[in-house]
Order: sequence, then C-alpha cells, then structure tokens
Amino acid sequence: MEILESTLGTILREKARELGDKEFIIYSNQNIRITYAEFDKKVDALAKSLLAMGLKKGDHIGLWANNIPEWAIVFFAAARAGVVLVTINPNYKAYEMEYVVRQADLKALFIVDKYRDSDYLEIIYQLIPELNTADVEGELFSRNFPSLKMVINISTGKQRGIFTYGEFLRLGSMFSDERLHEAEAQVTLDDTLAMMYTSGSTGQPKGVMLTFRGYLSNSWYSAQRLLMDENSVMCNPLPLFHVMSLFHGLVGVLMCGAKVANLEWFDPVMLMAVIQKEKCTVMLGVPTMYIAIMSHPLFNMFDFSSMKTGGMAGAFCPPEVIKQAIEKMHVTGLFAGYGLTECSTFVCVSSGDDPEDQRINTIGKPLPGIEITIRNVETNEECPGGTQGEICVRGNGLMKGYYKMEEATKKTIDEQGWLHTGDLGEKLDSGCFIITGRSKDIIIWGGENIYPKEVEDFIYSIPGVKDVQVVGITNQKYGEVVGAFISLKDGVTMTEKDVKDFCQGKITHYKIPRYVFFVDSFPLTSSGKIQKYKLREIGNQKVKEQTQTPQHE
Repeated sequence: MEILESTLGTILREKARELGDKEFIIYSNQNIRITYAEFDKKVDALAKSLLAMGLKKGDHIGLWANNIPEWAIVFFAAARAGVVLVTINPNYKAYEMEYVVRQADLKALFIVDKYRDSDYLEIIYQLIPELNTADVEGELFSRNFPSLKMVINISTGKQRGIFTYGEFLRLGSMFSDERLHEAEAQVTLDDTLAMMYTSGSTGQPKGVMLTFRGYLSNSWYSAQRLLMDENSVMCNPLPLFHVMSLFHGLVGVLMCGAKVANLEWFDPVMLMAVIQKEKCTVMLGVPTMYIAIMSHPLFNMFDFSSMKTGGMAGAFCPPEVIKQAIEKMHVTGLFAGYGLTECSTFVCVSSGDDPEDQRINTIGKPLPGIEITIRNVETNEECPGGTQGEICVRGNGLMKGYYKMEEATKKTIDEQGWLHTGDLGEKLDSGCFIITGRSKDIIIWGGENIYPKEVEDFIYSIPGVKDVQVVGITNQKYGEVVGAFISLKDGVTMTEKDVKDFCQGKITHYKIPRYVFFVDSFPLTSSGKIQKYKLREIGNQKVKEQTQTPQHE
C-alpha cells in the first residue's frame, strides 16, 4: 500500500489487517483500550449507518463533543463513507452553534449531553424546538436549519426526536459490506475530508475545507520529524476538534502504526499520570500546557523518563519554556513548530534529532511539498534573507478555501497560490525560519512598529516571570502603548516598578511597558491559545477605570 496515495479509510483497513490486536487508542483514566481491529470494526458499523440513513458523498455532518472515545470513530466513519466531518468547538454556546449549524449546511449532528458548563441538550432544544414534537427520528424539519435531518446523542439516555447512539448504529446493521465498499471506492484524495472553523477572534468563524491529500501528507511528514514509528506512544491532551490534535494525535499515529493515549480534556495531573502509566514517548501541546505541567506542585512526583520527542505549537513558543521542558520533562527531541488550520496544521518544523539550538530558537524548515516565502507586508515583494515580512505558504496541505466565503478565500490565497498567513517572520541563512510576530498584533506607537514577541522574549528574562503576554493599550497621544500581562512563579512577588526598572536602559524606551498587569491566568481558547484580543479589552478597561483624564507620557 502506497500510504500517501490511499484514502484514510483504506489506510485504517490495511493497518487493522496488519496490526490486528495491537492497541491503537487508549483512554487510560477510563481503562478503555481499543485495538486496531476493534476500531476498524466500530468504524465500519457507523459508516454503514451513515450511508443507510441516506447521507451521500460530500454531505456535511457535525460533531459537538469533547475527546470521548466515539470522537475518533465518528471521524473515521465519515472519512470511510465520503461524508465531510465538521468539527465543532466543545465550548461553543447557543449563538455560536446556531451560526455553525446553519453556515455549514449540516445534515446530521452528533452531540453529547453536556460538557463543563454547557448543557448541550438544552441548547439543541432551544435552537431546534421542532424536536419536541418530532415523532420519527431522522425525518427532522427545522425552520432555522433546513438542511438538518437528524441529531444523534452519543451519551446514554433517550430524548424526543433524537437518536441514541445505539439506535443509530442498529440502522446500519442490514447495510451490506459490498455497498460500503462501493461508497468507499468513490472517495478520492482531492475530496474534502473535514471542515474546521477558525476561532473567529475577528468577524464570524470561517469553515476551512481540508482535503484527504493535505491531511495525509502533513500528518505523515510531521510524524517523521517527530521520529515516530510503530513503537511510539503519543500523549495527546489537545482537543480533537483542533487541527494539530486530529492530524498528529490521531492520523499521524495511525499512519505510523503507533498508539495514542487521549485525554477527555486537559488536566495537568491527569496528563502527567498518563505519561507515567503508559510510558508515553511523544507529546503535542501548546506552550500554556507545558507551563501548567512544569509549574504544578506535584510535578516532581511523576516519571517522565520515557519521553523522547514532542512538538510545541499553536502559539508563539518562548525559547525559555522549550529549554525547561527539555531539561525537566526529558523531552530531548522537543521542537517548536509552526502551522495553521488553513494549511492542514504544520508547514514548518524541525526534526527531533536536529541540533538543540535550531529546535529551540527556530521553527525549522518547511515540510516536503511545501514552499514558504517571506513577503513585504506593504508591497508583497519577496524579502531578502534576514528581513522581516509576512509568511506566505504554498503547496501540500493548503485548504480548498473557506466554505461559501469566496471573497474571504481570495483575500487569503492570491492568484499565484500563496496563502498569506498574517504572521511575521524571517528566513535565516541556515534555511530555517523564525517567527517574529503577527501583523495584526503590531503595536503602533507614534508611527513606530513594536512587535509584541520581541518585548515578551525580553520580559521572560526577568527572574520570577512564568509567562507574559504583551498587547497594545489605546493611548490618546501615541495611538497605542505597551501593556504587559505577567504571570509570576509561585512564591515570587514583583511590582510594576520592578518590571519597568529591569527594562530601563535595556530596551528602547517606547518598548518598555507603560502598564503592567499581574494575573494568575490568561483567557484561553478551548485549544489552549491565549486570546490577546481579550487581554486588550481587559487592559483598556483597567486603564479607563484608573483615570478619566487624558493620558500623558
């Protein structure tokens, strides 16, 4: 089998034949251990039900749940049947769900009862009141969502108008293997495998259409740089609706014939216990997760000696945090990676056996089949090496576009096929790239551009600083000034004056934080990314409360 020329359903079928009773997916805290053969059988059963209910190639189904064991089954079953899975943020509320269900033209929706502070059933009945009078499941008519025909609850319990998961599985029991194989044979590598919504920090979320070819190519080459093989054990604490988690924490594991220990949600103690119990060798996470682990009071009680490689991505990765993880967690092959949903996640990463300096201080080199260029933000001309500009990407893994958003797609991908990321970076003489900031995060002080990452990296060098995020605070005289949100290490005390005194004479005066806010935590997306736009809102509100008079330098 040529692994990059096969669809996901075919790869799973072949791996199940080859590996059989080997464990594939583990939920260690629940003592759930699913082998390759068992998983393939479960996927077949659900794929038959999807087809038996009239879903066809290219139809959209949604999955609104945390990292439950059935999550992966729904994803692979959709892929096998040629149905597009729309992954939905489990933290969405009614307003966000109403938008996604309608915008994505969902025909079926898989849910759980509730997650954290969200009662999914209450929200669903609020959005789709017709369920209260539905006599037959699967024949829904909703005025608000005319495409939606069925809702399936993966959790236990029966509700009116909604299939239980068991009921839905039984619908495919009479669907033949031959008809399933016929449907599977119609799936091509250029079809849309999944649709993922951007976080929507500005404007409405956009549905990113990603292909089988892009998914598989990115997952395979990233797994190679993680030095994964059939003996690897992945620890995956990221939410599966997130592109990095799904591709590398699930698809990449499958392609290598390895196994993955999933967490239902991120919890530092649970994660450390899973690493120790399952002897995990590789981990993916965002910087805030690594910080939460290493700063936890129980950290020294756990054994990380099995760890070998790992990736840190999803946000800017402070070199100091990577160094600490290498030293404290024994992740000797840890590297910073760079990617985005629109490019099927990673586009540029180091390898676990590259020199440590490269893995810590750069984002490495492009994956095979991917081109990266640095372009002048104003002129769009290619920048020479060592010059900052916008990172633009072309090649394997690029999205088909944003679903039903042609203008937004054209603004993101130019006529030459370059996807403009909005991130700023430089190409080094070594061929590696570095991230220097994000164009929309630039702080403009009286006409001078200040890149938050530069200031953040400096403030990290202050003893006692655990984490820092820098944003622009509105100022009448200069337009914007620097505001720093700082989280301190346990037992450390520090004042705003201490921070400013440390900066004085070491960085340009207008880069010194005008405002310093000490915080215990940062506002996060469900995938662990820090929401800088919320920090800006908080900072501006605090400044407004401090004074009602014009600000002066």
